[in-house]
Amino acid sequence: MSNPTQTGVHVDSALTNLSVAYRQSASAFIADRVFPNVPVRFKSDEYYIYNRADWNRDEVQVRAPATESAGGGYRLSTETYTAKVHGFHKDVADPDRANADPAIDLDRDAVEYVMHKMMLGKEVDWANRFFTSGVWSSEKTGVASNPTGNQVVKWSDTTSGDPIGDIEAAIIDMESQTGYAPNKLVLNRRSMSALKNHPDVVDRVKYATSTSDNPARVTPQTLAALFGLDEILMSTAVVNSAAEGATESSDYVTGTNALLVYAPRTASLMTPSAGLTFSWSGYLGNGNAMGIATSRFRMDNLKAERIEAEMAYDQKVVAADLGYAFIDIA
Repeated sequence: MSNPTQTGVHVDSALTNLSVAYRQSASAFIADRVFPNVPVRFKSDEYYIYNRADWNRDEVQVRAPATESAGGGYRLSTETYTAKVHGFHKDVADPDRANADPAIDLDRDAVEYVMHKMMLGKEVDWANRFFTSGVWSSEKTGVASNPTGNQVVKWSDTTSGDPIGDIEAAIIDMESQTGYAPNKLVLNRRSMSALKNHPDVVDRVKYATSTSDNPARVTPQTLAALFGLDEILMSTAVVNSAAEGATESSDYVTGTNALLVYAPRTASLMTPSAGLTFSWSGYLGNGNAMGIATSRFRMDNLKAERIEAEMAYDQKVVAADLGYAFIDIA
């Protein structure tokens, strides 16, 4: 049975100018904002990776008269991407449309529902690929006390936690190893709350933002300025992990982690990036740079109109050393 049912879309005396939908704002999703998008013509192909060590080695020598200068070269390797097609649809049954009140636009709602599902699926995919343990070259795990090795005290500990020291140490570590300092910090609501409410952070920003009428506000912009980052991105997307018909079990898509990365605004041949999204822009001939195709067609066997969306992409870790993860940090 298609949902909503005929009785679900017909409400007696419904207000035609008011409709409430439980759909999340597009700003909750960050999968398309962390790493550059690379439109690609083919479903799969190769891309080049320049050897960092060859570029950063000091090989310049004093040149004696009538002698050749010192020379060298750099190695290239290749990796591959494969853009998989993801899809989802919603059928709008003829009886449901015929019985719907004017306040409900079933076609519009179906499009928003389908696109919401696609955005949520990509956010979950992004989190599973990038926002978890064992992905990046550098990683710290938050613990309640007595950190050892690659552990730090959780930022939610307002006494022993040291978020400023942890982040600055990570920035120095990445830059000293790669020549690139991270320019983005990715958080979810819980890790952001632990960071912005930590007394050390509040103390650093309060004099710059505080007046008698305007108490200190620790925003993503002030935090980015504090750490010298281009931006701080916060994922607030929520996913229900329960099967249909079971008791709802919803939580943030991303765990209580944080991720520092270097990622340019746009991808280019000679500019590294921690990750990339390869979007199959030529799929279905729609030419969309994000590889998205939305279609509507008749399902006569169902007596319904089908609204369908497809997205073809591959999210890849390109430079694991340009990412620094804090796991269970809040």
